[in-house]
Amino acid sequence: MITRSVTIEDIDDLYLMWNDHINASALYRRALREEMEVRDVDPDDLRNLLERAREQGYTKEEIADETNRYADLKALVEDAEE
Repeated sequence: MITRSVTIEDIDDLYLMWNDHINASALYRRALREEMEVRDVDPDDLRNLLERAREQGYTKEEIADETNRYADLKALVEDAEE
């Protein structure tokens, strides 16, 4: 897993300091899943497509360079399987 930095406001930091039991990573992932849902992206299908692309020899960096949305990744994987 890759760690990314996320900018938070002072009020967010203070709230997390008060509530150190809150898992900020889980909040971040939940927010991303909500964004995926809004855009009709099934996280399990996305995970499967990423795995299939890697099995086809693509690195994550190559996938990011060649695609910029869910439909592109789906097309990349399916085209390589034909």
